[in-house]
Amino acid sequence: MTIHRIALGGFQYETNTFSVKHRADYRYFLDERDRPALTRGPAILDRLAGTSFAMSGFLDTIGADVDLVPLVWSSGGAGGLVTDDAFERICAELVGRLSEAAPVDAVYLDLHGAMVTASLEDGEGELLRRVRACVGESVPIVISLDYHANVTPQMVELADGIVAFRTYPHVDRVDTGRRAAAVLERLVREGRPQGRSLRHASFLIPLESQCTLLEPTRSIVAHSRCDDGGVVSLSYLAGFPQADVFWCGPCVVAYATTQAEAEQVTASLLEAIESREPDFAERVWDVPSGVHEALRIARHAQKPVVVADIQDNPGGGGTGDTTDLLKALIEAGAQDAVVGLIHDPHTAAQACEVGKGRRLTLSIGGRHGPAGVTPLTAECLVEQIGDGRFVATGKINGGNETDLGPMALLRIEGVQIVVTSKRMQAFDPAPFHHLGVDLENQRLIVLKSTCHFRADFEPIAEQVLLIAAPGACVANTLDLSYLRLRPSVRIAPNTHRRPRQ
Repeated sequence: MTIHRIALGGFQYETNTFSVKHRADYRYFLDERDRPALTRGPAILDRLAGTSFAMSGFLDTIGADVDLVPLVWSSGGAGGLVTDDAFERICAELVGRLSEAAPVDAVYLDLHGAMVTASLEDGEGELLRRVRACVGESVPIVISLDYHANVTPQMVELADGIVAFRTYPHVDRVDTGRRAAAVLERLVREGRPQGRSLRHASFLIPLESQCTLLEPTRSIVAHSRCDDGGVVSLSYLAGFPQADVFWCGPCVVAYATTQAEAEQVTASLLEAIESREPDFAERVWDVPSGVHEALRIARHAQKPVVVADIQDNPGGGGTGDTTDLLKALIEAGAQDAVVGLIHDPHTAAQACEVGKGRRLTLSIGGRHGPAGVTPLTAECLVEQIGDGRFVATGKINGGNETDLGPMALLRIEGVQIVVTSKRMQAFDPAPFHHLGVDLENQRLIVLKSTCHFRADFEPIAEQVLLIAAPGACVANTLDLSYLRLRPSVRIAPNTHRRPRQ
């Protein structure tokens, strides 16, 4: 029996090019947050097995008759540009380990697909170029990508299979890794596919309209489930509109045994996307109207009203510390409300120093803009403190060891505030439970998230409202100043109704 040598690694990051306050340097990738720090060699097999990443599913699925060659795996979440130093150091280590391990029979890479560095629009394409140069033209390379990838022709040409998440919220990351393993095993048997096709849509889709629980995206994703027969892989990717790059936007990509098959399936799926353009429109409230509506519904609701602070979503490059929505809730006299997660290590440290049950005046958040956003200064009761170490329990990150640093639960009148020392999107109940918050007995739950919160918070919600308070993860693509996007692309869908109020 032939034992195949499979090299594997990953380098994940989603760049919001409009988020100018944040840079992902090398130290950033070394830090434990809601995901493992940079992991090397055999530790990848131990650290990622049984967790919720695509690499986890790949490791669980790949056959026992293989010799795994783990390289480097890193996931930085989302934020501003990756520094050149971080990109070069991580890529050099991954490719260096691959070179030392040569020859290999195939390569699997767990990527994101929307990495932009200080010098490169297409971080994944450059990484793939170096990997291809290392392994040669005959070795299959399969990559898994995030649903929000901005796929480039270089990525499609250099890889031999692209397997993308089919859900947003991303509850199928593990399944994506399993599908990637199946594609790779097929290519090891059959060789690199001859057909490959990439087609981009003619418009951008705002993040809040990309949710796969809602139409029209739910039906579009259903159309993408035909990776069988001569089709090696078929993926729909909604794109990451917060990236000012040439190839930003929704696309479909297919690999097949023939070019005709690849072209046929991408043409059919793209037609389904283009035909639904007017339907990509979710209602987004402004702060005064949204707060008023949330309080109105909460007065008679049997379950919590869940409010998403969509423009301060750390998962899309938001700073996680804006305060306009928090201030509006307090001014409106909100009761039985909890707001999270606010990233403010200074405030968390102050609260932890004085301890549970103490009162002190704090200036919370508002330290990283945008213009006009200021800290909320008020007398606070420290209701609970924590070390920020817990295991995530939600449908996206469940099972992942998490370290958010010192945390505190503060109260200002009827509003509780969860403050963390490290950024994390509010998509998992565990950070709230870590501080003793009883989520189901709240009237209002306010989350810094765009869509991922729906996986665990929508089931307990009376209703969900999306509010666009100031933040770096700008929801309305018409408000973004694109300079590099290809000129043929409409910046927003041609909707028949106004998505914002």
